[in-house]
Amino acid sequence: MSLSGKTAIVTGSNSGIGLGTARELARAGANVILNSFTDRDEDHALAAGMAKEFGVAVRYIQADMSKGEECRALVERAGGCDILVNNAGIQFVAPVEEFPVEKWNAILAINLSSAFHTIAAALPGMRAKGWGRIVNIASAHGLTASPFKSAYVAAKHGIVGLTKTVALEAAGKGVTCNAICPGYVLTPLVEAQIPEQMKVHNMDREQVIREVMLERQPSRQFATVEEIGGTTVFLCSAAAAQITGTTISVDGGWTAL
Repeated sequence: MSLSGKTAIVTGSNSGIGLGTARELARAGANVILNSFTDRDEDHALAAGMAKEFGVAVRYIQADMSKGEECRALVERAGGCDILVNNAGIQFVAPVEEFPVEKWNAILAINLSSAFHTIAAALPGMRAKGWGRIVNIASAHGLTASPFKSAYVAAKHGIVGLTKTVALEAAGKGVTCNAICPGYVLTPLVEAQIPEQMKVHNMDREQVIREVMLERQPSRQFATVEEIGGTTVFLCSAAAAQITGTTISVDGGWTAL
């Protein structure tokens, strides 16, 4: 399908799922706004390289997703958007009674409140044009829970609830809002954890992946960033015009258990 002429903002998109999703949107013809909290030469070079590779307009705009005013300013600096992908997120693991308050606040701000701010800024323009696609990258943890991840699970459940509410408010205006719920995705961050897990468990790479990291993922296979990006592109297609307010799990059967 072609998204030619559409502009997509993808938050948290200079690596991992965000970058993979931005690339698939660009491959489909969309002009793309990349984002992260840094403002390095390599961030802008990444945008220039993607523009050259896919023949679309790509810009990098720095914005700290922990700050509501910067989230809204990102949309304003982009000149609005047709497609908004809320992907920015962080993680921290600790028992509830030991969970640092500053980590709780940061995770809720970046993983949940940032999406509220970007949606609030982008939605009026989408309504005015009569077309818009909002895709929130949630998680299997938006539908189920794991111990020691209280802030992350709370934020991702919140993203699912926000998705449903926005879908209802935008219904009949040509704007859809959905959430993608990935399980484990093979990103550079996850890849970097494998060697340490091999040492801790005295296992080889394949054992660690299948028996430790993907224990709850029945397929015993990672999802890929291209698959998450492809699902996003589908949700922007004409075939998905009546898909709104729902979640799509890309988790190898995790939430089917």
